[in-house]
Amino acid sequence: MNELADAARGDLPVVVIGAGPQGLAAAAHLLERGLVPLVLEAGTGPASAVAEWGHVRLFSGWPELVDPASARLLEPTGWAAPTSGYPTGAEWIDGYLAPLAAVLGDRVRYDARVIAVSRKGRDRLVDADRAGAPFTVHVADAGGNESRLEARAVIDASGTWRLPSPAGADGVPALGERGAADLLAYQVPNRAEPARYAGRHVVVVGSGDSAFNAVHELVQIAEQHPGTRITWAIRRVVGDGTFGGGAADELPERGALGQRAKRAVESGVVELVTGFRTAQVRREDGRAVLVGEDGRELAPADSVVVLTGFRPDLSFLSEMRLDLDPTLEAPRRIAAEIDPNLHSCGSVQATGAADLAQPEPDLYLVGMKSYGRAPTFLALTGYEQVRSVVAELAGDHEAAARVELVLPDTGVCGGAGVFDDPESSGGGCCGPASPAPDVELVQIGRSPVGA
Repeated sequence: MNELADAARGDLPVVVIGAGPQGLAAAAHLLERGLVPLVLEAGTGPASAVAEWGHVRLFSGWPELVDPASARLLEPTGWAAPTSGYPTGAEWIDGYLAPLAAVLGDRVRYDARVIAVSRKGRDRLVDADRAGAPFTVHVADAGGNESRLEARAVIDASGTWRLPSPAGADGVPALGERGAADLLAYQVPNRAEPARYAGRHVVVVGSGDSAFNAVHELVQIAEQHPGTRITWAIRRVVGDGTFGGGAADELPERGALGQRAKRAVESGVVELVTGFRTAQVRREDGRAVLVGEDGRELAPADSVVVLTGFRPDLSFLSEMRLDLDPTLEAPRRIAAEIDPNLHSCGSVQATGAADLAQPEPDLYLVGMKSYGRAPTFLALTGYEQVRSVVAELAGDHEAAARVELVLPDTGVCGGAGVFDDPESSGGGCCGPASPAPDVELVQIGRSPVGA
């Protein structure tokens, strides 16, 4: 890169895609490092994705949900970090994310959906002086009006919320799933808005934390509305990790979440159907009948809640040179650590700039998007990622390489195991049917975000 080009790029902002928890934290770190952030948010307000699940209570406590640089930016306004409790998504926004966005002011631009990222004057094929060319970020507003701006670097913190995985067990919508869209929901039900579920038959598809939350919300609805029937269909057979890590989970509320779902099944309030992999969604008299790959059919449902995970939107990065794991669609350097097919010991290492770097210089995928399709992401992970990435962009390579976080153990031996074998709880580093080792509790980090 020549000196003139370097100077020109230095005057440009670092574009952050997404005004969620990690995007806003990235902006705070950039300001603290003397760099210029510009956050582009597709929604009409901060953390618009979080707002859509605002009724759900997080299993991380307040100390794990506040980024240190963001707290330092907020403190002169009189804001004080909450020190205890487990907020809902809405409380997270009201108590932290919205005030942070307000302090950032016009550095956050709303109704700004990123539709493409490229290099100025260079498509994906061009090598010549590629790293010296600024990024071009193409943006569209709600009315479809397009604009283009330039950036010295791009931090993609757009998450995965807008691309939920389908009910179809083969990763694409099941036959009839699109045509039955009015009968399906891809978000956790809200007990405060029970009309869609009260007194009706609801099928939940999925087996992760979101499904646990859905079962919990529906059980509350059933208690208030007799006649509500809940069927829970999971693809696996029941094993040691089906209901989470329980008491072995170092985030107690996460462990308790799965145990509540387990009690609901054991009490008979929820009917659990195992080994069910959806192949078809058939409409029948205004209801949905789920048909499994093995031909089994569930009773007609008035509503189906599909919570089978999320996946990253890579479409607007099609002109970027990416090195992603072919399974997870996550940065290749972190894939083995987070891949549920390989990693089964319950603990995940923190990731930084070196792990997240792409062949496209100064482009980073952070936050939930950096985990691709993996389901184990924590806010703590994202805060450590943006701290490291921003340090790297600022030229502080020592700080970028430093690890300032130890993540909590899930208590779950979560390897793939044998797909249909109830005796196989996982593969990888946890042998099948092995006694659980004693768990040594660790502090969640060595920075102010730690518990």
